Amino acid sequence: MDLRFLDAEPSTVEKNAIDAALAGTDLGRDQLLPALHAANDAVGWISEGALNHICRRLSVPPAEAYGVATFYSLFSLEERPRQVVHVCVDLACKVNGAEALAAAQTEHVVRSPCLGVCERAPAALAVGAGGGAEYLMPELPLPQRGDPSLRLLRRVGVVDPRSLDDYRAAGGYTALRNALRLGPQGVIREVTDARLMGRGGAAFPTGRKWAATAGQPARPHFLVCNADESEPGTFKDRVLMEGDPFAVIEAMTVAAYATGCTRGYLYIRGEYPLAFSLLGNAIAVARERGLLGDGIMGQPGFDFDIEIRRGAGAYICGEETAIFNSIEGFRGEPRSKPPFPVEQGLFGRPTVVNNVETLANVLLIMTEGGEAFGRIGTAGSTGSKLFCVSGTVPKPGVYEVPFGATLRELLDLAGGVEDLRAVLLGGAAGGFLRPDEIDLPLTMEDARAAGATLGSGVVLVLDGTVDVGGFLLRIAEFFRDESCGQCVPCRIGTVRQEEALHRLVGRSGDAQDLVLLRDVGQVMRDSSICGLGQTAWNAIESAIDRLGVKL
Repeated sequence: MDLRFLDAEPSTVEKNAIDAALAGTDLGRDQLLPALHAANDAVGWISEGALNHICRRLSVPPAEAYGVATFYSLFSLEERPRQVVHVCVDLACKVNGAEALAAAQTEHVVRSPCLGVCERAPAALAVGAGGGAEYLMPELPLPQRGDPSLRLLRRVGVVDPRSLDDYRAAGGYTALRNALRLGPQGVIREVTDARLMGRGGAAFPTGRKWAATAGQPARPHFLVCNADESEPGTFKDRVLMEGDPFAVIEAMTVAAYATGCTRGYLYIRGEYPLAFSLLGNAIAVARERGLLGDGIMGQPGFDFDIEIRRGAGAYICGEETAIFNSIEGFRGEPRSKPPFPVEQGLFGRPTVVNNVETLANVLLIMTEGGEAFGRIGTAGSTGSKLFCVSGTVPKPGVYEVPFGATLRELLDLAGGVEDLRAVLLGGAAGGFLRPDEIDLPLTMEDARAAGATLGSGVVLVLDGTVDVGGFLLRIAEFFRDESCGQCVPCRIGTVRQEEALHRLVGRSGDAQDLVLLRDVGQVMRDSSICGLGQTAWNAIESAIDRLGVKL
């Protein structure tokens, strides 16, 4: 193959950073994303010389590497200052004055989609070349801290997230010991008996997914922890990773044991620098203490290790097959299904994908038993659920309530809302509820019956001060920006949706624009490859039909 490398050369700093990132790895295309991060981190952008050096090391055509690098919002292929502040202008931040903060447009300020710090809206992320990144206002958002009824959050803010000894003293690794006693099939049986549903929005039965993967004869099997929670308004997984990182590692290890996986990838948002650091520490310490690697806990043949892969700012990479492409060094575009991941996933092998909150529930199942776990919540929605409450509420943060608690009860925990206009449930891909609907029980089945969705747990509150038209425009802009462009219905539909909304909100449109919105929305829903296009019309439709918003 004629790769047609460029003539440009990297600087010494860039070359050293890239070579260090690739040291000790099997050089292949799957190392493209880490190498791009290394170059971008070193000097603040990816130069032509750095891209060329990466391509030579990995034998990747420069044109293809360029296509990957330009896919992600956190990478820049144009020179920019060494210090940059990403200012979020997405939904929770928009209703809390983000536009005024972002208006100070300088070369050091970059407008950004959701940063996953919605409790601190308006949020910002400071990024410095060679010096990592940090939130401008870091603090775990746990209004329920100290509540003895907490289950998933019971250790968060209580134990030292860098200490394995603290974690074990608080019950850590009891779940893995119990899993080893049960055996792989016993673990899957308990998870099935618990009726655990996925917490990422699709609500697929976890036991069925694990059993399907475990039963595949092809080897090896892979495990992917989806920690790329990019849905605007979602930050629950960030709180678990920052406050209880060893639990994430233990839960992945239990899942790997049950499904016969020898390798795990933890795919984390690039906007989560603290979680990235804490999880990296947890993996290293667990490996040192015999809790990762070969013969885990003295069990011959139980070999499993984890590699962190850092995303770089792409909402679509939260889709399970887009993650595979991203890890493999391609653009993060979804794959058509079938085949399904349990049959042919990462690197074409059987793969199980779970998000952080789903895996955290597995530890509870392993310590108290599937039947006991299933008695909490409702018959169709077992256990407790983490909700990300943000917007115009007095006490934004992550709240844990059993399935079946009402939306009103959740809002009361967050301090209540005066002059409530609406609640966006499920994020940009979700829908609105009116003030007279807040007695809705928060279960998957009740939300479905009401024509709504819990999604990933977003509860974004809007009071009477919010410009709903401008809010809807931001949703449309978000989907236009985040569409990967692979399929025509989504690529064109998200643009036409935004254009029609601009005309309607700006009062230059007419009734035909509303007809166009409905037609485009239905086409996207019916024919887009993945959930992004299929749900891009949801919130706007519910605002028109449920809230009676006049556009």
